[in-house]
Amino acid sequence: LELRNYYFNDGYRDGDEDRKEWAQGFLLDLQSGFTPGTVGFGLDALGLMGVKLDSSPAHADTGLLPVHDNGHAADEFSSLGLTAKMRVGDAVIKSGTLLTRIPVLVYNDGRLVPQTFRGTQIEYTGLPNLYLHAGHIDKNKTRNSTDSVDLTPSGYRGNDGTDFDFSGATYAINPNLSLTGYYGEMRDFYRQGFLGVVHKWRVGGGSLTSDLRYFNSADAGRAYNGKVDADMISGLFTYRFGGHALGFGYQKLFGDSALPYVNGGSVYSFSNASIGKFIQAGEKTWMARYDYDFAALGLPGLSLMTRYYKGDHGAYKAIEAREHETNTSLKYVVQGGTFKGLGTQLSHAISRSTYSDDRDNYRIYLTYEIALW
Repeated sequence: LELRNYYFNDGYRDGDEDRKEWAQGFLLDLQSGFTPGTVGFGLDALGLMGVKLDSSPAHADTGLLPVHDNGHAADEFSSLGLTAKMRVGDAVIKSGTLLTRIPVLVYNDGRLVPQTFRGTQIEYTGLPNLYLHAGHIDKNKTRNSTDSVDLTPSGYRGNDGTDFDFSGATYAINPNLSLTGYYGEMRDFYRQGFLGVVHKWRVGGGSLTSDLRYFNSADAGRAYNGKVDADMISGLFTYRFGGHALGFGYQKLFGDSALPYVNGGSVYSFSNASIGKFIQAGEKTWMARYDYDFAALGLPGLSLMTRYYKGDHGAYKAIEAREHETNTSLKYVVQGGTFKGLGTQLSHAISRSTYSDDRDNYRIYLTYEIALW
């Protein structure tokens, strides 16, 4: 059982009312094993519940809670997802509620409870160093809703929903080098391919991780959301030494449209920041990130993260897309005693943009996980 206490304050610098709410979340994750035998069966359950602690119509719609037609946030919302599973040798088949996180389909877990998908998938690990994965998604619930709806791409305003098919693989050439490829298609909207390479090697007294990614996106079928033409290349290089991690990256989009992704979801990109995503047509983004683990100073459980993004040369409708964002967070998790596992995190984001609202964002998290058995 995971408890999430979340205060969210989104300050709009362009005159709009700030959005701020406080809520309590409960995530009950039950996972069975498999029955014995050549073919094993099991059942998982995911119970999600959110409870309003503070909200008002003038400041609602933070994404923490559903909002009624009268502008008031719901007092509470909840859902239960069941997942049947079967193991056949080295293959595991799951059908029901899924938390899919792959390059072409990433569930959003940035608020009180996670977005969930409904579908069927198969994972196979029977070949050395190779992971195979395929599936079909037909519904999703966004992070502040209990409604199962068809999938649509972000920004779509029509009434045509659809489903999503995917397949992919990861191959570990050696312990320090892996290749990943995925293909996904949101039927009658867009199709997207992904290739990624991750390499780690020792440099001096630390290690350097190179993470390179490429997306190719085009429209599919009836193309209900119009023509899609977007390629994106990106790379992040992170050097770790002691408690320090210093990273620099670059990302560039090519084509006439923004990078497509599922409505309500996240994007598998280094630029998926606290507020912005930096994925407009033609946009290029420089990024820098620094992390520090205070365990190196004898303070285990305490960590700091700060990162900066600067994007320009993009196009949003008839506007030149230029933006920059700074994210900073300080996190502490109690390491022992009665409250072992209790975590707190303070986060602050500053976003400035030519095509969307300027925002100053503050978040306070309190989390606690309880092992029931």
